[in-house]
Amino acid sequence: MSSYTKPLPRGEEYNGEFYNFCKQHELRFQRCSDCQTWRHMPRESCRNCGSFAWTWERSEGKGNIFSWSVIHRALHPGFADEIPYAVVLIELDEGVRLVSHVVGLDIADLEIGLPVEVVFEDVTPETTLHKFRPRPK
Repeated sequence: MSSYTKPLPRGEEYNGEFYNFCKQHELRFQRCSDCQTWRHMPRESCRNCGSFAWTWERSEGKGNIFSWSVIHRALHPGFADEIPYAVVLIELDEGVRLVSHVVGLDIADLEIGLPVEVVFEDVTPETTLHKFRPRPK
């Protein structure tokens, strides 16, 4: 691991729990125990039924590109060498949407509906980030 210069995710409360699973190379989301709705961003109650009963459930980590935005100006110096880059919204098979990056694919080759799967990048000894790569069609 080289010196990582980009901002790291905040590690407190439910967000910290989410990234602790990433550290184990597992993608997990909250799932309502009453109505079975998956959710992300992590929070106390279900947006669908209002229940406070939930568990962390493992995702298969497969989905499709839902949308993206290409960034042309680095708002943080850690991203300056990567301009332009795409911030991608992934819709996972479980129904949740997750903002991430797609690796192993040029920006020009991004397309809505492109099948992707999760990969993990250990960026510091304490932090692992989720990213996605194209999967075979």
